Amino acid sequence: MSVRSKVDRWAEIEVFVTVASELSMTRAADVLGVSVSSVSRNLMALEQRLGIRLVQRSTRKLSLTSEGEQFFTDAKELMASWDEAEAGVASRAHAPTGRLRIGASLSFSLLQLMPVVELFRKRYPTVLVEIVASNRYYDIIENGLDLAIRLRRVEADSSITIRRLARCRRLLAASPEYLERKGIPRHPNDLRQHDLVLYTLADNWNELHFKKNDESVKVEVDGIINANDGQLIRDAAMKGLGILAQPTYIIQNDLEAGRLVRVLDDWHLPELTMNAAFPTKAFLPARTRLFLDFLVEHFRSHDFEAVWMS
Repeated sequence: MSVRSKVDRWAEIEVFVTVASELSMTRAADVLGVSVSSVSRNLMALEQRLGIRLVQRSTRKLSLTSEGEQFFTDAKELMASWDEAEAGVASRAHAPTGRLRIGASLSFSLLQLMPVVELFRKRYPTVLVEIVASNRYYDIIENGLDLAIRLRRVEADSSITIRRLARCRRLLAASPEYLERKGIPRHPNDLRQHDLVLYTLADNWNELHFKKNDESVKVEVDGIINANDGQLIRDAAMKGLGILAQPTYIIQNDLEAGRLVRVLDDWHLPELTMNAAFPTKAFLPARTRLFLDFLVEHFRSHDFEAVWMS
């Protein structure tokens, strides 16, 4: 494929994303600073190359086909990645300064974020870091956060961009003392005869949905102790008060040290996706861009996803 054709393909995608955003060829032409005929020509070329209609046209309005909606989502991600690459190069030309505000849960802040911040500050001492620790998700824009760590796949707000860090299992675990005293559950339904300590801010926290091969089991539960902080739940379980359900990243060290033992490990709860979420901007501040790259590299070098999904 020639360089010219590759450039044409990129122009077609850029035109399509603009048309899909504006739902008007005239407005898309204004945004791009080109003629309406150029917009129409690029859109038709893209559809012909793909062999599918992306935009329904009428004399009154434009609308996306179902294929167009999916391609719009994928194309936006592609363009965002390109924008990130260019912004990353530009941001590295300037020394990062200023205050970096990071939102995260208390558990993540204690166990994962602080070690990264310590290393980051050694490399970039002119950046001041403020951690906003909360187990509820703050609105990133309203609370002036530069980025936040979220345990969810998507953000409802289109003005927020996400960058995936790792997938993570949610595990059941208990102390050896508890299991010796109360016995080891062999099936999810056995949990009804056990003491549980539960995190109340989890989605559907009083329901546990298990899968094993083709078998699915839902168990309605209530804890003898319920709390809105993972560290309280972890402490209660280590003291032998009951079985917890928590993300691997919170209890991995305790599992490795033998303070907690996995329970029903051959059954799987819905996995979690950990993302860094940040305001969608053409150019992020250098401090935000560099910390994001630093955080992603830290996760990659430690292979956290492999550890947390095992």
